[in-house]
Amino acid sequence: MEDTQMPEPLRRSIHQLVSEAVQNCQEVLRYTEPDQAHTWKRMTLYRATDAADTMNMAAMLIAAYCQRTGMSRDTLESYLQLVQQQDRAKGPGEGEWAHLAGLLGEDAPVASEAGTWASMQFRSGQRHAEEARQPDDDPQKLFTEACVHGLRARLCEDVDSLDGYLPPHVARLARKVAEVLEEPQTATA
Repeated sequence: MEDTQMPEPLRRSIHQLVSEAVQNCQEVLRYTEPDQAHTWKRMTLYRATDAADTMNMAAMLIAAYCQRTGMSRDTLESYLQLVQQQDRAKGPGEGEWAHLAGLLGEDAPVASEAGTWASMQFRSGQRHAEEARQPDDDPQKLFTEACVHGLRARLCEDVDSLDGYLPPHVARLARKVAEVLEEPQTATA
């Protein structure tokens, strides 16, 4: 099987889907802010699942193309990482419950024996809780948030809204991102 570049219509569709997913991710971040206390549960779940579904659609479009062009089922399943697939309809699994217990400083669930997925998730939750107590944000995470918020503000032409709901240091960076994304005015002679 000869490798070729992605067909242009598929490439454009993937770009559109990724853009939609990023917008949904920005809304997930937006609804975590304190001024959204009345809707955060509903809206973060809506937007997180919208983002996941959108990225799933992108993966499935690529998978359909790969299968159509002769990729073996085994290779396709390997690339799709099916062992990581979890059905949301089943609700949170033991890994999520263990991670939450670690985040909230609770005891490890009884079923979390050392070396199991649940115990690894519990320790991961503990690490995330410890990181949350640190006064300085991870620069990479801060940059990502600023980029996502700045992009959204620029697309909505509402850069001033950044100051209304973001912590000041994130708002400053997001504003800088939005300013860079501003379309330059063409000079008239």
